[in-house]
Amino acid sequence: MAVLAHTEEDVKLLARLLRAEAEGEGKLGMLLVGNVGVNRARAACLDFKDINSIRRMVFQSPGGFEATQKGYFYQRARQTEIDLARKVLKGMRYHPAEYSLWFFKPSGSCPAQWYNQWNAGRFKSHCFYTPTQEACPEVYNTF
Repeated sequence: MAVLAHTEEDVKLLARLLRAEAEGEGKLGMLLVGNVGVNRARAACLDFKDINSIRRMVFQSPGGFEATQKGYFYQRARQTEIDLARKVLKGMRYHPAEYSLWFFKPSGSCPAQWYNQWNAGRFKSHCFYTPTQEACPEVYNTF
């Protein structure tokens, strides 16, 4: 069962986002981006109150993903990314992005907080940030 309503076109759109944002971070890096994306579309809080679909999440502006904001969202989805997108849409969560809504690549170590959100951990060069359960309860809902 899917945790977010979607079409086959949505799966491919999410897969393109995984590739554009994290191809160099490997499969786990792409799954982490997928977790952040699905969380944003389910959140209904903070910067994501009106982001309730894959398409709206992928193309959110301002405050969206760098790939779509800075123009390197042009490669098609390959079967590998499509399979990874399906995993996160089925509810698979991966640490440190299980409940994260943000990630970024700092020049040094991960700050404990980023825009008042707590650091959930680091994967390779990216730090992941999670809202409190009080601020965004939908992110913590089980599937």
